[in-house]
Amino acid sequence: QVQLVESGGGSVQAGGSLRLSCAASGYGFSSYCMGWFRQAPGKEREGVAFIASYGGIGYAEPVKGRFSISRDNTKNALYLQMNSLKPEDTAMYYCAAKPKYCSDPQPKNFDYWGQGTQVTVSS
Repeated sequence: QVQLVESGGGSVQAGGSLRLSCAASGYGFSSYCMGWFRQAPGKEREGVAFIASYGGIGYAEPVKGRFSISRDNTKNALYLQMNSLKPEDTAMYYCAAKPKYCSDPQPKNFDYWGQGTQVTVSS
């Protein structure tokens, strides 16, 4: 089992940057597919970025070229560097994990979730 705790959210102006972190505890972090999701009020939770155990990466179209996901398996940590933030990026951001592969990275397929960290971008 994996426990996840996010940090690094906050309020920034459009064009600014934030770096989210996710600390994982438990066994086998390096073998998990890790992902960042977000959920804005009144909207469904959506995938933002994913990184496989071997390092393969995927991004949702709205964040390509602006966000960067990375992981440090020696520290059991996941990161999301967010640049050129826009008001539409405002949401609660969640770290999530699923065993092995990142295939079909929908929220329903992820087994473990953090409590979320709020990101607010003002215009």
